[in-house]
Amino acid sequence: MKKIFSLFVALFVFVAVGYAQKGVMKFAKETHDFGKVEQGKPVTYVFEFKNMGSDPIIINDATASCGCTKPSWTREPVLPGKTGSVSATYNALASGPFNKSVTVTSNAEGGQITLFLKGEVVAQKDAQTAASPAASPADKGKDKKKGTKTSR
Repeated sequence: MKKIFSLFVALFVFVAVGYAQKGVMKFAKETHDFGKVEQGKPVTYVFEFKNMGSDPIIINDATASCGCTKPSWTREPVLPGKTGSVSATYNALASGPFNKSVTVTSNAEGGQITLFLKGEVVAQKDAQTAASPAASPADKGKDKKKGTKTSR
């Protein structure tokens, strides 16, 4: 009798765990590459996710890896089948490559997920030079209309 009862309890627990699916966050993408970013100009990316589970998802917190990145997120519960988002703004002050993370904590399956932002911050003059053709040293000081040297 004890064996039958134990088997029944084990079967009940197995079935109950199978039906106890939590919210499941499925992000369209977990890493975003900004490419080249002009220094001093903040950039933002919105990570969208869908709740693929059976329970509403509530995001408790989103924490950036440094003070140069500011996250914001959907504050209301995300119902099953619906979408929510986590937005991350990177303040591109220091030039050079960057790789930043935002850790999202929620009641979803797994509890935490880490999203990544990457790219390269280029100096303003480098970004402007790349955007417009550089004048040759021979053209310096010439009036563009007449092709003659200007006196200033």
